[in-house]
Amino acid sequence: MERKGDLFMYIGLFLIVLLAFLLIFRDKITGIAGMEQDNLFAVIEPKIPDIGSQQNTSSICPFQSQIEYFYYSKPPDSEKRNNKFGIYIYAEVGEYFELAQNLVNSNGGDWGYVLIPFNIKDKSYDKWLNVFSKLSEKHLIPIIQLHTVNTDDYKENTYEAAEFLNKFVWPIKQRYISVYNEPNDAAFWFGKVDPKEYSEVLNYTIKAFKKENSDFFMLNGAFNISAGNTSTTMDAVDFMLKMEDKVDGIFNKLDGWASHSYPQPNFSGNPDAEGRFSIRAYKYELDTLKRIFGINKDMPVFITETGWAHSEGDVYNPSYLSSGKVAENIKIAYEKYWLKDDRVVAVTPFTIWYRAPYDHFSWVREDFVPYASFNAIKSLKKKAGNPEKLETARITSVGCE
Repeated sequence: MERKGDLFMYIGLFLIVLLAFLLIFRDKITGIAGMEQDNLFAVIEPKIPDIGSQQNTSSICPFQSQIEYFYYSKPPDSEKRNNKFGIYIYAEVGEYFELAQNLVNSNGGDWGYVLIPFNIKDKSYDKWLNVFSKLSEKHLIPIIQLHTVNTDDYKENTYEAAEFLNKFVWPIKQRYISVYNEPNDAAFWFGKVDPKEYSEVLNYTIKAFKKENSDFFMLNGAFNISAGNTSTTMDAVDFMLKMEDKVDGIFNKLDGWASHSYPQPNFSGNPDAEGRFSIRAYKYELDTLKRIFGINKDMPVFITETGWAHSEGDVYNPSYLSSGKVAENIKIAYEKYWLKDDRVVAVTPFTIWYRAPYDHFSWVREDFVPYASFNAIKSLKKKAGNPEKLETARITSVGCE
């Protein structure tokens, strides 16, 4: 009996000392706990309620602190919806985010897409913090397209880019990355056509981003599918074969497929045309992946560039269609083909605006006045997308005297 009494005494003394420690160092403990949270968490200042009117002060717990945290909510399968509408924009112009929201989230839409180019050496934290804040605020899903890698030092460039982009709170769980642009065209790959080099870069980029965060969703750099074998371009299928020779199974490492499905010839083709020179070029590419490279998995498609060139611009170009006809064609493309194909996840036409000579692809003028295509697509009925989106919650801790 004496041993039991001693045990209870020691336990009681321990609890008294522990309680005293917690009361004395309560603020420091709370501060440390807050500082140890990662970049998804923030500690809100403690709130002390008014206790002047309380009578039983011995039971009052006046000290409160709240931890605000973020998480991604996954909708049940029955509530999953995808808004395929998108547009190609640029991080440097804030007005483009507003225009994109008005375009892709109009008429019942929510959580449409934007493609945003990203210079792999860009470390402007405040700039990109603002970008991701705008994306969340305006319910826009980003597809980040990498560009301007140093091929002599691509591993370090890639590692740093993956680390940098992982610092930000993305608006949805999936972090879409397109690994460069039309690498089978020397104009977009440092003045040369080098499928083996691109295959090595793509392979390393997939590994580096996945190692940094498994939520990165990796897409190829879309090919110039209409290009032939010339001194500055290579047929896309020939390019892919040489890529596969360098890195076995390279295309099976991708999470999805990026496609530049342009209406050829002269960016003025018939919207009802089929094949590699049409707005459904992605079907030709998927068939090639299956038939030649043995890719049997369902590859979600992201049409990261498409669209008709219009004659209006800084300099009128009569070889292109009128902006009114372009609007008719883009509407047909969405309603008859892209929206009805479940393989297509997003369509981000090129471009919201670009300087001449590419201003003929612009959806608005330099002063943000829209062309006919903008208004035509804005008027189309859209789905309210429901992705695994960012949510905010709070935990309250209470300290008592």
